[in-house]
Amino acid sequence: MRSTNSPGALKQLATKYVAVSVAITALCMFAGWAATNVRSDDTQAKIKVKTRLRVLAAGKSPAYVAGASHDYATATFDGLERYSTWENSDGKSATYQPQGPFTADNPFFKPMGTNGRSCVTCHDPSAGWTITPAHIRARFEASHGTDPLFRPIDGTTCPDADVSTPAAMKKAYSLLLNKGLIRIGIAIPPDAEFSVVEVDDPYHCTKLSSPKSGVLSVYRRPLQATNLRFEDSLMWDGRMGDLERQANDAVRGHEQAVDGPMPDQLARLIEFETGTYDAQTWVPKAGSLQDGGVGGGPVALSREPFFIGINDPFGNNPIGAQTSLHVFNLYDLWRGDPNPERARIARGQAIFNATPMIIGGVPGLDDAEDHPTHEGFCTTCHDTPNVGNRSINILMNLGTADASRRTPDMPLFTLRCDSGALKGQTFQTMDPGQAMVTGKCTDIGRFKTSSLRGLASRPPYFHDGQSATLMDVVNFYNDRFQVGLTAEEKEDLVAFLRTL
Repeated sequence: MRSTNSPGALKQLATKYVAVSVAITALCMFAGWAATNVRSDDTQAKIKVKTRLRVLAAGKSPAYVAGASHDYATATFDGLERYSTWENSDGKSATYQPQGPFTADNPFFKPMGTNGRSCVTCHDPSAGWTITPAHIRARFEASHGTDPLFRPIDGTTCPDADVSTPAAMKKAYSLLLNKGLIRIGIAIPPDAEFSVVEVDDPYHCTKLSSPKSGVLSVYRRPLQATNLRFEDSLMWDGRMGDLERQANDAVRGHEQAVDGPMPDQLARLIEFETGTYDAQTWVPKAGSLQDGGVGGGPVALSREPFFIGINDPFGNNPIGAQTSLHVFNLYDLWRGDPNPERARIARGQAIFNATPMIIGGVPGLDDAEDHPTHEGFCTTCHDTPNVGNRSINILMNLGTADASRRTPDMPLFTLRCDSGALKGQTFQTMDPGQAMVTGKCTDIGRFKTSSLRGLASRPPYFHDGQSATLMDVVNFYNDRFQVGLTAEEKEDLVAFLRTL
């Protein structure tokens, strides 16, 4: 009988073993790729947090924060490359620093207060330089609620909320976990034209000493800490006139510091924030958004010119240039492209630029007190070229804080106007907006028009996260201004917005 241990037989067996091993390895790699591409936002966010924790375990300068049950090594950034890429549910975005790279030595990444937080705690580069519910829930799970983000000062629905057990913590941080909302306590201005005559607050966190005096608790999304060179209004309610004031307020408030940043820290913070650009760079089916002559991505964005009022349609352009309704021209080359997704994106851009609508009843759209109707477009308010915010610091009331849009997890305030142009009128709102800054009834419900770049990285949308998806945003405007978009046109518009 022939021996199975002969050299020829052993060589054949080894060859078969290698072939089978290669096949199994390839199959595993494919299965891993497929699984990665069907993961939910929450799953992807958890993987990112765990990856950071593994990096920290390798000795990457963690900062330790005492937790309820154990110490947790918080995710820190050792620095950013000049060009850094991030994954999101719609593809990839990137951050670009023309004068960078800035390193973790920048105060943006360093705690300056007493609670372990830094600017990056609430302005995560991988979440569009803000925070999103998927990332927040992953951080909560990984840290058992001890990440510096979870601090009662503004993370809970009220600072005195019960956080004694895991279940109590989830309830206390529910608005942060579910909508990415931070609590903001704002005092009624001493010269306010209105009185707060009724409060329906599920958290009992609004504290009034009288209808004219006290602190209202409102809940808002952190804005992007990038693309700030294009901004003239820094907060949802416009209460901060410049980055210096905003940084001092954030460090003293959100980071619970005794003093604000030192002058050199402040200068470096502002240099970083005004020198960082973020935008989507890649989407499935269409591919790269910044090659072949199209203008997506942060590098092209960094080269966009800007000055206050650059394309304002109501006569506020300081050089008197004619307003262009063609605000976005990023994908002009994709009109009629044989790639169906690229053609769809170009159609969506055209819809954004040129679909007419009747804009009525929007306080702040212009200076008229009777708020007349205007024939306009998306670009009437989103007028900054290839950015999409409003180029002047005038806030508007679109009705996003109206009682009709209230959900049970949000407070409702009844304001009675005692003086001023609207004397005798009563308003119900989830958030008085700019009125808590100016004290004027005409400013109730007014908020800033935020930038449209990097939208895919940072759901949910509007000041209070009321729209979970970009389709929800499109439906809001389509209904609000009776635009009459078809189902296909809505899909085209969403496809375009995802590329920004």
